[in-house]
Amino acid sequence: MPVIPEKLPRLFVVMGVAGCGKSTVGKSLAKEIGGIYLEGDALHPQENVEKMSAGIPLTDEDRWPWLDKIALMMKQSGGITLVGCSALKRTYRDRLRGGCDEPVMFLHLSGSRELIADRMKRREGHFMPLSLLDSQFAALEPLQIDETGLQTDIDATTAQIVARIVAELPA
Repeated sequence: MPVIPEKLPRLFVVMGVAGCGKSTVGKSLAKEIGGIYLEGDALHPQENVEKMSAGIPLTDEDRWPWLDKIALMMKQSGGITLVGCSALKRTYRDRLRGGCDEPVMFLHLSGSRELIADRMKRREGHFMPLSLLDSQFAALEPLQIDETGLQTDIDATTAQIVARIVAELPA
């Protein structure tokens, strides 16, 4: 189980595979804890969006500039800040932590492939196709014991998921 800090951090990354609810949960959680939410997908370079739209998984080299931009935005933000970012691999999370220069807590939204695939089939207007879901699960490295964060199952309503997270956060 990852580390839960004694004091509420200022920076959070709502992480997980495509379709797990990062944006929906992140926005609701930000409102609940008095923070702001930044949409990590909006920070992708156009080339990344085009690759994913074409069903081509991103490489690590594609992700580095995107992760650096997210870290910079988080670092420059004021107050409690949450950002939606897949952060699938430990190296990506390390890059985000290093770029922020302060503690970052990762909130891993976890669910079955079947549940997430069903949600992806029903959403509209997103560039990430269902065909890339398997590559997302293949790349996913769950939070490790020395990382600050928590994992929450998404088998519930948004309000229930947010309540679960809030209940585990430090006062």
